[in-house]
Amino acid sequence: MTKKQKKMLLRIVVSFVLLAALMISEHVGILPERIWIELVLFVVPYLIIGYDIILKAARNIRHGQVFDENFLMMLATFGAFGARDFSEAAAVMLFYQVGELFQSYAVGKSRQSISDMMDICPEYANIEENGTLTQVDPDDVEVGSIIVIKPGERVPLDGVVVEGESLIDTAALTGESVPRRAAAGDEIISGCVNGSGTLKVRTTKEFDDSTVSKILELVENASSNKAKAENFITKFARYYTPIVTIAAVVLAILPPLLLGGGWSEWIHRACIFLVISCPCALVISVPLGFFGGIGAASRIGVLVKGGNYLEAVAEMTTIVFDKTGTLTKGEFKVSGLYAENGFSHEALLELAAHAEGYSNHPIAESVRAAYLERTGKEVDLGRVGEASEQAGHGISVTVDGKQVLVGNEKLMQANGIDCAICKELKSLEQQHPNLMKSGNADYTSATERGTVCYVACENVYAGAVIISDTIKEGAREAIADMKKIGVKKCVMLTGDRRQAAEAVARELGIDELHAELLPADKVARVETLLNNRTQKERLAFVGDGINDAPVLARADIGFAMGSMGSDAAIEAADVVLMDDDVRKIAAVVRIARKTLGIVRQNIVFALAVKALVLILGALGMASMWEAVFADVGVAVIAILNAMRTLRYRGNK
Repeated sequence: MTKKQKKMLLRIVVSFVLLAALMISEHVGILPERIWIELVLFVVPYLIIGYDIILKAARNIRHGQVFDENFLMMLATFGAFGARDFSEAAAVMLFYQVGELFQSYAVGKSRQSISDMMDICPEYANIEENGTLTQVDPDDVEVGSIIVIKPGERVPLDGVVVEGESLIDTAALTGESVPRRAAAGDEIISGCVNGSGTLKVRTTKEFDDSTVSKILELVENASSNKAKAENFITKFARYYTPIVTIAAVVLAILPPLLLGGGWSEWIHRACIFLVISCPCALVISVPLGFFGGIGAASRIGVLVKGGNYLEAVAEMTTIVFDKTGTLTKGEFKVSGLYAENGFSHEALLELAAHAEGYSNHPIAESVRAAYLERTGKEVDLGRVGEASEQAGHGISVTVDGKQVLVGNEKLMQANGIDCAICKELKSLEQQHPNLMKSGNADYTSATERGTVCYVACENVYAGAVIISDTIKEGAREAIADMKKIGVKKCVMLTGDRRQAAEAVARELGIDELHAELLPADKVARVETLLNNRTQKERLAFVGDGINDAPVLARADIGFAMGSMGSDAAIEAADVVLMDDDVRKIAAVVRIARKTLGIVRQNIVFALAVKALVLILGALGMASMWEAVFADVGVAVIAILNAMRTLRYRGNK
């Protein structure tokens, strides 16, 4: 409990004791029967508990913001004092403040799961200077610096481990309780806690661009994007409050004028009407419900950037996945070689590795890694000459003065190169999957899940290099979960060849596949899917690469990979999976639907109860105590209902 909350609790206790003593004295008849003495006595507990409400109302009136719950409470209690209902006036303010304290505590609890994320911010980084460690501000550490992370310290910056071995606690970022091993060569992200070993890390990003900085920015902005239900309540309160205030004034004045006499009774009814009409239950519980949903998602390692995105997730009916890095690991390895026209395996791999010598694409890196493993030699870039890339098709480059083409079948066709021999083999292998061609024992079936890179030298077909990717753990389960929660269509987009993509799609249970796409084609496909959905349906896209950013921004909901995803993808996305586990998407959908259900329950319950008691109050059939229930009681019940989202983890 905060200092402010403790102070409020003390005021409540003091006011309650004084009010109880006065009411007992009044009941047994020992209070003086002079009105002004009773007024002064009851004003004391009233001011102890309600002075801040009066000050807020006065300040808001001065700033032109007249109609709010503070004004309604001040007007209602002043009216009760005017009608000589002194004990009721003080009691109403007391119970209102009890409700406010409860609301404050509830909001604090709902914020806790998100504010815990703020604790991931590192306070310092250790730089080794002249054999001693110096603590510096993470902002002052340049890219490429070596920092030392001692056991128990928080990782201050993203980097690569250069020395040491330890277990890293990633729970604050990913929600995972099992530590991850980190050793030399492994990437490490800021915000995690180092275990028992000392690590030396070479930084790869400045603090402003680091994972922890990006997360903090997302957390701070999470509550700024309001859902439609929240905007509805804001607009509703804007018109509702002045309407009920005017209605209360009419109720206090018009009946006595028309019917004659009874001013005290009708003013009393108007005060009851004002207390009932306070929109606290809606104004607090609806945003609290969405904030609780965002907090529940953060507890499982998923950051939702606002209530509007949580609402959209609940309405998701179509989900589109980028293949590489999302459903597959993106860890490419050369799984087969098929040489033709007199080229040996070594010659084929040598041509491909040198042609891809300058590329940083994962496929190119896998080819170079295979060449190094097979020959023990690094690629000699001195042998590589001019290169030109044909977007989406491949590359043309000179190696030892000879033109080498590496790419897909379209590249071969565009240059008039016949690769039919490889096609014949693939056709044969489809009929006999276990067939191994003589002299090519290390070539695995071309019908397996993999990317085929065709290689030609001086317009002569040299053969094919097969690069395979592996499906991510849990990807199949994630697709199955999507269908269980009612997602109508799971779509996969990829730039890979159709055969490889179809193999992945079959294994995962994908409903619709679009392969051999250029980056611009992905946006076009998503546009088509968006045009084919109904107005109430929502489409989500899941990706991790820089080229996914336009699609993430165009989709109704963009899911990005927070651990291995690019900064551009994370920036463009609406939801970030901190540990790249696509299985958590289904959990977030469940959390979103649970949140929306609770918010709707609160809206219906609060409006129904208030409408009923408002009518009873206007007819003189409800006392101030029923009014207190309609205000504070309904708010407390709605808040308790909203807080249920905090403990929900999206389990099946």
